[in-house]
Amino acid sequence: MVIAHEDFRDDEFTSLHDLFKKAGSAITVASTDTTPARGSLGMVIKPDVTFEEVVPDEYDALVVIGGTGCEKLWDNAELHSIVAAFHSEGKTIAAICLAPVVLGRAGILTGMNATVYPTAQDEIGMCGGVYTGADIEVCSNIITCSGPQAAKDFAETILNTLSRE
Repeated sequence: MVIAHEDFRDDEFTSLHDLFKKAGSAITVASTDTTPARGSLGMVIKPDVTFEEVVPDEYDALVVIGGTGCEKLWDNAELHSIVAAFHSEGKTIAAICLAPVVLGRAGILTGMNATVYPTAQDEIGMCGGVYTGADIEVCSNIITCSGPQAAKDFAETILNTLSRE
């Protein structure tokens, strides 16, 4: 899972982390550095690796957590490279809240249906995607979610997708 170093959405992280752990999934948390990261609601997490340490071949899926801090990742070249590598291998890529903009700016939403937190819906169109306004959108290997209200369903969608692969 990818998180912003400051102001990621704690509830999105917790919902996904808990369901993935319950399902027996191994989770690696990546961010811009490995010093403790702080969520917008006060949660503190120490990322396992930096973006430059991520080796896409070692993972089944990429999940980008949202929150206002995610805006600092929208144009992160290292993260865009990770997204592109997962996409070229046809691996599952998922993003919630404001994080789908990362996918758009990495160039993988062109012509794809996607959703995002409503304040960023124009960003999806500017990146060539088609904003649907749905809580969850699955298009090819890409799963997007509009925000924390649908985080549990988002996590279950990711797990169901991975179980079919």
